[in-house]
Amino acid sequence: MKTAIYCRVSTGKQEVENQLLQLRTYCSKCNYEIFKEYIDVISGKETSRPAYDLMFQEAHKRLFDLVLFWDLSRFSRAGTLFTLQKLKELENLGIEWESYQEPYFKSAGQFKDVVLSIISTLAKIEREKISERTKAGLQRSKKRALIGKRGKDKHPRKIRRDRGIKRN
Repeated sequence: MKTAIYCRVSTGKQEVENQLLQLRTYCSKCNYEIFKEYIDVISGKETSRPAYDLMFQEAHKRLFDLVLFWDLSRFSRAGTLFTLQKLKELENLGIEWESYQEPYFKSAGQFKDVVLSIISTLAKIEREKISERTKAGLQRSKKRALIGKRGKDKHPRKIRRDRGIKRN
């Protein structure tokens, strides 16, 4: 079975090698032929990603039979509807898909739609929580910076002298 491996990390500080190593080993054990490895370094919430888009272009050409990803959050964090649409697109092309970390989650099986809906919703919630934590950290940093600037303003005499105003 010709297999497209899809891996994604959010930032350049993260490494994709752990995903690749495990997915390559899995392909070897299952006798899957690796067609190509598609790798993105971009947030999973983005609906357009260079390697992801190329993978789907090549899927439409039927260049492979299976898309293997490490887990659903690596495939997409763009929400339930988008994720379902992309997996359904693969199915409509006759291409199977499989999550390495979630063996119950593959294009075969009677509960795949229920599991997919739950997992993609959890992935979106996790992304939103990460975003909230990041925003909170930025706000805290801004407050610290403002406090530091206010500290300079604690000396009104000095400021007044600098402006040429004399105190009695």
